[in-house]
Amino acid sequence: MLMAKRSKHSKFTKFFSLRNNIIIIVIAFISISTFFFIQSIETYDYIVETNAFFAPFEFYDNRQIVGVDIDIIHKVAEKLNAKIDIKNVEFDLIIDNVATGIIADAGAAGFTITPARAAKVDFSIPYYTSTQYVIFDKSVPPNTRDGHIVWQTLAGKILGTQMGSTGYLSISDEINNGTLQNTGTTVKGLDSHQLAADAINANIIDYAIADKLAAQFIVDKNPNLATLPLYYQGRTLAEDYPVEESYAIAINKQRPELLNAFNEVLTEMLQPRPDGTTEIDHLILHYMGLEKETESNYTQ
Repeated sequence: MLMAKRSKHSKFTKFFSLRNNIIIIVIAFISISTFFFIQSIETYDYIVETNAFFAPFEFYDNRQIVGVDIDIIHKVAEKLNAKIDIKNVEFDLIIDNVATGIIADAGAAGFTITPARAAKVDFSIPYYTSTQYVIFDKSVPPNTRDGHIVWQTLAGKILGTQMGSTGYLSISDEINNGTLQNTGTTVKGLDSHQLAADAINANIIDYAIADKLAAQFIVDKNPNLATLPLYYQGRTLAEDYPVEESYAIAINKQRPELLNAFNEVLTEMLQPRPDGTTEIDHLILHYMGLEKETESNYTQ
């Protein structure tokens, strides 16, 4: 009895059948993996940008961004029952990012309300007023007037500060139109106040300008540095007055519900306690390591 030869067609049929089954399995695996990947992507209702190098308002604790502004954002998220993503970006990009509203809905990074910024974004109520401070090497201190420094003392020096900060704007104004005009004074913008302080140690700049708390935070960690408040000089010593600024949250003009939520939260946090302090005050002390109370003490 003759055995029938297996046809080539039969071999190819099995091969293509096996190949098709493998393709189907691979496609199914990719589809399932894609489904679970998409499900694992967290979606957010709002994005708030910050610059996490401005302790105690925002800074890195290991890999986590913490600080006064971060606590404020969390309270807003609770009030709105919303998910808010906090992103760390360069300081001088935040206002424009918030203004467009494409990649950010709000910005929290110790912003001072200025006419130029207010034309682009809405601002919350102010929640902290700070004085500008001068950071200097203890071995070469500047001249002082009764415990403070005036702009005139900084004439002819190289001054460093965070790019885009109010300190940077103040220095630029003084150089272009103020007391330091035509004095040979220059300003060097850096990515953070800490880098400005480092530039003093590296002999790149003479003095750094920073907000009070940021300056104090920096000198506490650098024993060779010291800091004093920066003043405008009056006609007499008694008429000298500080270079001050108030912080507020920047919010996209098309997010009125977010603006209202920030204002409500800040109003609550600024209510004075029996001892005259506010929740904001306690958070500042807490993140500067000056208050040993437990977290439960920071809520009323």
